[in-house]
Amino acid sequence: MNEPFVTLTISAAERERGRFDSETVMRGREAILRDGMVAIEDAVDPAHIAKIRDRMFEDLPAILSRTDTPFNFTRSNVQQDPPPMAEYLFRDVLVNEYVVQLTGSVMGQGMKNAFYSGNTALAHGTQRQPVHADMGHLWPNTEHATPPYALIVNMPMVDMDARNGSIELWPGTHLDTSVAMQDGDIKVSPERLEAQRAVRPPVQPKMRAGSVIIRDMRMWHAGMPNHTDQPRPMIAMIHWVSWWPLHEKLTFPKGTEALFEHPDLETVADFVDTPIPYLGRHTSYDLQPTN
Repeated sequence: MNEPFVTLTISAAERERGRFDSETVMRGREAILRDGMVAIEDAVDPAHIAKIRDRMFEDLPAILSRTDTPFNFTRSNVQQDPPPMAEYLFRDVLVNEYVVQLTGSVMGQGMKNAFYSGNTALAHGTQRQPVHADMGHLWPNTEHATPPYALIVNMPMVDMDARNGSIELWPGTHLDTSVAMQDGDIKVSPERLEAQRAVRPPVQPKMRAGSVIIRDMRMWHAGMPNHTDQPRPMIAMIHWVSWWPLHEKLTFPKGTEALFEHPDLETVADFVDTPIPYLGRHTSYDLQPTN
């Protein structure tokens, strides 16, 4: 394989139809199953990305001023929800047809999304996250990995590369069954990392804002330091297989229900007519000592 991972470009005909053709879907499906990931270039309207991004920039100081700031592993990376108010909700972000085609081709009918959050690599970052899998395998050390049960949909809100903390991804590691849910620790050991690096090293994708990464939830990855003077927000959703039990719901404003309707993806949410306190969510996760 010559390329580190597959990137799909939406053709003029596909963009006019608003859907991938069957050959593109098959190529994306094969990439997810083989590599654990696929990227789609320019899948979201840049104006929608800019509106969400600008509000996330405005919101960030309030999150950082909390006494319980929700840092992820390091003080260089913080959990940050996108704004859930109606004027910031867009179908090509939350129910993107190209994304749903690909995730549905892997996990079948009845998929569910109950996650709409993200992480922001803070400006002038100095720490990287330990390499980890967001969730492990259902059973430890099996001979073969099971099919995917959850796919993460990441959308960078700014152009992303190694300079501003593009996520480090380890293609193919979703098939390594040594990291399992029963372990109680999602971090990958240094010994396993070095063995994998010799087989297939990690990548830090260079992507435009509005592009998408779909990745298996079991893939090894790490948040990286942002060496620039601008934060690097990236939002995330999780498409779960139909049988996965979900115990939490998203919250969106009443009157936006129609935006989420889709025959192949259920957004598990409550719709309310009261303010949504999204800036106070989440807690710090496994904060590592500063070197």
